[in-house]
Amino acid sequence: MKAWVLYGADDIRLEEVEKPQPKGNEVLVSVQAAGICGSDIPRIYQTGAHTHPLIPGHEFSGVVERTGKFADRKWEGKRVGIFPLIPCRECAPCWKQQYELCRQYSYLGSRRNGGFAEYVAVPEWNLIELPANVSFAEAAMLEPMAVAVHAMRRGQICQDDTVVVYGLGTIGMLLVMFLVDAGIRNILAVGNKAFQKQIVRKIGLDERNYCDSREQNAAEWIQKHTDGAGADVVYECVGRNETFVQAVRLAAPEGRVCLVGNPNADMALDRDTYWKVLRNQLVITGTWNSSFTHEPGDDWHFVLDRISRQQISPEKLITHRLPIEELEYGLQLMKNKTEDYIKIMVI
Repeated sequence: MKAWVLYGADDIRLEEVEKPQPKGNEVLVSVQAAGICGSDIPRIYQTGAHTHPLIPGHEFSGVVERTGKFADRKWEGKRVGIFPLIPCRECAPCWKQQYELCRQYSYLGSRRNGGFAEYVAVPEWNLIELPANVSFAEAAMLEPMAVAVHAMRRGQICQDDTVVVYGLGTIGMLLVMFLVDAGIRNILAVGNKAFQKQIVRKIGLDERNYCDSREQNAAEWIQKHTDGAGADVVYECVGRNETFVQAVRLAAPEGRVCLVGNPNADMALDRDTYWKVLRNQLVITGTWNSSFTHEPGDDWHFVLDRISRQQISPEKLITHRLPIEELEYGLQLMKNKTEDYIKIMVI
């Protein structure tokens, strides 16, 4: 089969490799769509992965071609999405079904072979069946959508809250999309690219609620839009120290700051900002991954329900569709930011 194999930092190659054989509790998935995640870029070009050689890619969907010896044969021929985190199911968080907090997890696309290939061996436990009206491209976005929903829920938002989404990459955009779907009226979005205004309008946000931080002072803009009170909830979706500090400073008394963006470097708070946390009694919380428990209320089933009922349209955020042979073009585009993009999808 064709697969993109990572041999080390900045060494990824398209090769013909052996098609995987599903082990006892695994199934063989024929990949139909795979999204490139922002986290794939440093993994491929800077840090490398946990093991090499490795096939990256953790946002993907496909069709089950066959099953391993102990997997249920009902999956054969099924259209599926894939939860990429493989929990140990033995640690304390796993006992509570908080699998995203597993202490000894594996992960498709970073710790074992993932979706930048024609076929992947996947544990049966990690499958979610797709309704007929959900496309493979939409299903390949289940993972980032579930991450956005998990963050939204961590913020414990009330209907009348003023909510700031700081940073409009894929997760930030999806977060805005789900906040609009949830009926939150006071959403303020901060981006730094001209085309992001067009995208937020497409997903239902008034352009007056969008701030381009290159042209405006975002802190002053938010203070103006909140009459100086600050925001009830601030989502930091950038992962930079300056936006972390600004998120804390822009939160209202007893406000909540939810840290979503992966950190680009060390994070630190100056003394005045730390005082802001104390004197305003702020709640600062992190969010990690998403909940997948096979129950209707988990993040993945929540997202799949919204897509199947056409309340959410993630394909609006797909800016590029590439064949597998051109995946490296998409990686380089994201690395060098040579074009505007939200989600790059390999079909």
